[in-house]
Amino acid sequence: MGFPPDSELVARLRSRDEDAFALMVGSWSGGMLRLARNFVSTNDSAAEVLQDTWLAVINGLESFEGRSSLKTWVCRILVNTAKRRGVKEGRTIPWSSVHDQGPTVDPAQFLGPESEDPGDWRVFPKPWPMPSPEQEAVTKEIRGVVEEALTLLPERQRIVVTLRDIDEYDADEVCSILDLSQANQRVLLHRARAFVRGKLEEYFSTAKAVDHEG
Repeated sequence: MGFPPDSELVARLRSRDEDAFALMVGSWSGGMLRLARNFVSTNDSAAEVLQDTWLAVINGLESFEGRSSLKTWVCRILVNTAKRRGVKEGRTIPWSSVHDQGPTVDPAQFLGPESEDPGDWRVFPKPWPMPSPEQEAVTKEIRGVVEEALTLLPERQRIVVTLRDIDEYDADEVCSILDLSQANQRVLLHRARAFVRGKLEEYFSTAKAVDHEG
């Protein structure tokens, strides 16, 4: 049975349906914990943020107006809770600009402010080659390359690309959760994707060179 629509889930939650709450917690907690960890200093702190968030959700259900999806609303509570704890821990992430320190992409590859879509690609990068399903060992290696690349990204880029490409939120949801403009979200996402793409291209180039030597 699929996940119930928001209207049904909210009604069940407001009637104190424990199964509905357990379904929501079981389905969303993994991604939420990963998101919270970006704002706080330890895994234990992230777990406490998650617990505080679920308590806030239970106590605040009557205030949910359906202007966003329930999951987006929950994640906004999580991010706000995590940010407050991060401030107490001396760990803050400035979201007001897109000027990250660390790996990035040549700005010339993006459209300028005069464009209808500032921050978007001038020419979208070619897709990288993907292994066939039977190449399990290669797939595992690629997953490792991606995971390592994510750890090297500036925090804001990592958070945005994780929400978009791993947790599969759409652009509007990410902007709502993180209180970002569409332009900033787009630039952060493209820079993160380009960096990960570059690491994958390095991996495939190395693998191809090894094959030729063999």
